[in-house]
Amino acid sequence: QVQLVESGGGLVQAGGSLRLSCAPSGRAINNYAMGWIRQAPGKEREFVTVSNRSGGTTYYADSVKGRFTISRDTAMNTVYLQMNSLKAEDTAVYYCAASYRDVVCPNGEYDYWGRGTQVTVSS
Repeated sequence: QVQLVESGGGLVQAGGSLRLSCAPSGRAINNYAMGWIRQAPGKEREFVTVSNRSGGTTYYADSVKGRFTISRDTAMNTVYLQMNSLKAEDTAVYYCAASYRDVVCPNGEYDYWGRGTQVTVSS
């Protein structure tokens, strides 16, 4: 069983930046396509971004394109989500997810999920 642990959430003013981290316990991240999905209060889960196993291919939701960046550090066995130019509408719980399928698309299925980290952007 793979456990994903997210960190880095918090409260930030609009226009600010945060970096989220996700580390799978006991398994190397290059075994998985890694994604970030968010859920705002009262709304359905929304795809944010995904990276294939090598990190060479990524896909972003239009709402975050140009502002968010997903990256991997294999030495640290960690996936990051760098979020810049944050907006109030980015407020949500952000979940890290891992998939054995090396597919990069917004509708991918994931095998493992983290518990989420809260990001709150004040306007």
